[in-house]
Amino acid sequence: MKDSLEKANDELKRVDHLIYVSLKYTRTCDIFKSILERMISSIEFMLDALLINLQEQNKIEEIPQQPIAKSNIAKEHYDDEVIREMAGLLVRLRQINRAPFERAREFRRHVTMTVKLESEIIEINIDNITEYYKKIKDYYAYVNKMFGEEE
Repeated sequence: MKDSLEKANDELKRVDHLIYVSLKYTRTCDIFKSILERMISSIEFMLDALLINLQEQNKIEEIPQQPIAKSNIAKEHYDDEVIREMAGLLVRLRQINRAPFERAREFRRHVTMTVKLESEIIEINIDNITEYYKKIKDYYAYVNKMFGEEE
């Protein structure tokens, strides 16, 4: 469990660097894709920690490999709005990451990655990807606090 939280923290450090350093100098959608992948893996590591906790309490037998299955088990066993929101964000970010996208204004401050999902069009830019990052950092602090770990 502690190992999974450390891995999640390491991924968040990489996201931090990508947002505040790499994106500053290389404003491309490729950086957005890399940020999304790191954010997804950090949430997966947090879910792993939650599921390892459930496994240690003998509430589940095994931890599935698929991220969607992990999020469903977490939603099912944790009656906590923050955990549900985190699991929902994982699904959402995976949809965004896998969907086809268009590039706009690359190498400019307002670089935009436009993603087309079935029901909506989502524009990813520096401001909203930073919001996602801050939200995931809050999730990390919350999960860390659940297990009594210090950041």
